[in-house]
Amino acid sequence: MDLNELKEKSVFPIGGENTQYAQFFDGTSYLNMLSLEQVVVGNVSFEPGCRNHWHIHHAKKGGGQMLLVTAGRGWYQEWGKPAQALKAGDIVHIPAEVKHWHGAAKDSAFQHLAIEVPGEGTSNEWCEPVDAAAYEALK
Repeated sequence: MDLNELKEKSVFPIGGENTQYAQFFDGTSYLNMLSLEQVVVGNVSFEPGCRNHWHIHHAKKGGGQMLLVTAGRGWYQEWGKPAQALKAGDIVHIPAEVKHWHGAAKDSAFQHLAIEVPGEGTSNEWCEPVDAAAYEALK
């Protein structure tokens, strides 16, 4: 799936290029904030091969993130575990304090809703990029 196909199939507009967080992505992503009230929800779209860097959603209580995959094919990986392939309809629950990354497959655009789980004392820590050779080895 290329980006144009993703745009056609997406229920939500992809939004503009994600320049605010571009330094934490390898490749080009797009961000459309769907909700900033009650629960923060962003529609994140990735061009083929794009992925975010390792990161951690910190919280003193509660917190974390949920991903609802809406289009394309992608990957999710927790530190120290194998990467999991993702497709439309998959749901990923990411507890607070778990180092992880997510993004598109090499040959497919990818889109998910990123939901910030409410918590106390929440913050995000961006870490190192995903190892390029390890990413390229994913099938």
